[in-house]
Amino acid sequence: MLKVSVLGACLALTPLSSQAALPWFDNDDKQTMPTLAPMLEKATPAVVNISASGMKQNRQRVPDVFRYFFGPNAPREQIQEKPFQTAGSGVIIDAKKGYVVTNHHVIADTDKVLITLKDGRQFEAKKLGSDSESDVALLQIDAENLTDLPLANSDKLRVGDFAIAIGNPFAIGQTVTSGIVSALGRSGLGIEGYENFIQTDAAINSGNSGGALVNLNGELIGINTAILGPNGGNVGIGFAIPSNMMKNFVDQILEYGEVRRGVLGITGENIDAGVAKALKLPTSKGALVRQVFEGTAAEEAGIKPGDAIISVNGRSIETFFELRAKIGTMGAGNTAKLGIIRDGEEMTINVKLREAEGGNVIASNMHPALEGSELGNGKTKAGEKGVLVKTLEDRSPAAIIGLEEGDVIIGVNRERVENLADLREKLDEHKNNIIALNIVRGRTQLYLVIR
Repeated sequence: MLKVSVLGACLALTPLSSQAALPWFDNDDKQTMPTLAPMLEKATPAVVNISASGMKQNRQRVPDVFRYFFGPNAPREQIQEKPFQTAGSGVIIDAKKGYVVTNHHVIADTDKVLITLKDGRQFEAKKLGSDSESDVALLQIDAENLTDLPLANSDKLRVGDFAIAIGNPFAIGQTVTSGIVSALGRSGLGIEGYENFIQTDAAINSGNSGGALVNLNGELIGINTAILGPNGGNVGIGFAIPSNMMKNFVDQILEYGEVRRGVLGITGENIDAGVAKALKLPTSKGALVRQVFEGTAAEEAGIKPGDAIISVNGRSIETFFELRAKIGTMGAGNTAKLGIIRDGEEMTINVKLREAEGGNVIASNMHPALEGSELGNGKTKAGEKGVLVKTLEDRSPAAIIGLEEGDVIIGVNRERVENLADLREKLDEHKNNIIALNIVRGRTQLYLVIR
């Protein structure tokens, strides 16, 4: 009844001549009634159900009595692998290329990801990249006649804006719930490493993870991620990753093959009323710089301990957590315009962000022959850019073809490779052919052939 009365109030304040411009009016009805159906008919095909499966290791300590019986060489623990499944949601953000965004925790440690569209079609998805700190993952499916969601500018959201959640709660099938934006810039919740959440009272439950939060125009404003409630049930407090934040991470995955977070090189704390009074600051919101590390972007830009950072790129911030999330979202190499208060004087400082330690890529997502290796962007000893083999499992397919830890891949079939994105693109181009990897090992170059 509350939903009807709120919309009814909007109807009463809206002239009849402007009803056609409002997305919640269905003009095909004989009696014009408020409804979200026309918008949802366009938006819901872009939201998918995700089912992922894999094997999880279960470690059990071997009882001392068995170790005594079998002698000192008996194993201390027993490792068993058990299959597991996860269910969640995803959002198609590029229909032509088949890009689907979801949460990292929906597909983490899984071997197979199956996507089901609203029309019932099913496709196995390829993992293009995933980042646990931001809880964002990018998938790709090979399908035609897809529908994607246009992205809204989440920086323009206001508390009180209508919000509609679309997802697959409890794996029962696609479900739509509605509410409002309850708060913005929520952080410090301990849910993710980089938090700058949209809070909404639209019902979000287990299985909604990775689904869409849209506005009344059917534009994506956030990726539903978490809830705050007893026993995993909805109590009207749900959180979504803002669409701008998601897009920045996706762009980094597509360009570099991984998330390359920006970092200032400072430690800090939230500015509250007590801090503001002690330091005679004109504001009780923002981030106080406690320490600036040597050789960092912050030191290079001239940021000093005691500075109060109150805005990023012209938009005010409320906490140190929000500052960290916004900087981390921007990506290494970009320039952040920071609003600073120093000794009572406001100023603007431009900082070119350095790269934080990035996430690695599980190479089997690129090619089956690379299974057992973990890759990241790196350089040869001569400073040549390429893809570094960071870890390698013994007797794995990657070890069998001849890869070693510390190898740097600089080419595929005599085509130059400078980063993970290049490697993925070249492997996709030659996936049905023999592949020759150009490797730099120490000071030596060699070729490894994948048949």
